[in-house]
Amino acid sequence: MPAPFQQYFASLREKKLFVTSLDRRIAQIYPMPVWRKNEKFFDTYREDPIAARKVAFNAADLGAEAEMDAQGRILFSPELRRELALENATIRLFAYRERIEVLSEKEYEDRKREASTTAPEDVAKLEAAGLV
Repeated sequence: MPAPFQQYFASLREKKLFVTSLDRRIAQIYPMPVWRKNEKFFDTYREDPIAARKVAFNAADLGAEAEMDAQGRILFSPELRRELALENATIRLFAYRERIEVLSEKEYEDRKREASTTAPEDVAKLEAAGLV
């Protein structure tokens, strides 16, 4: 983990993390209190309970509790590493909301391409809504 992420995880009161993938493409690292909020969300989301059940299944199937070790490493389950093709691969980290997203090089390049396609329009729209 890069130093800023190590500092963030080290500053947490509860050191346990939940490492998973919701979409079977991108891994997420959640502090346990945040993950518990997600579990409650899955239990109470009524707009599309089938979608909630599927996403909760993915998270449980590929997820595991973890902790950052003294060298700043976080162990991913073998199932998660295989499913997302993360073994012996370059990964990119992206802090978003209350989680860290872990992207394979392919996912990173896909996101980069998607984000650059409409960047000027997206910035203008968000600035009109209050982005400084």
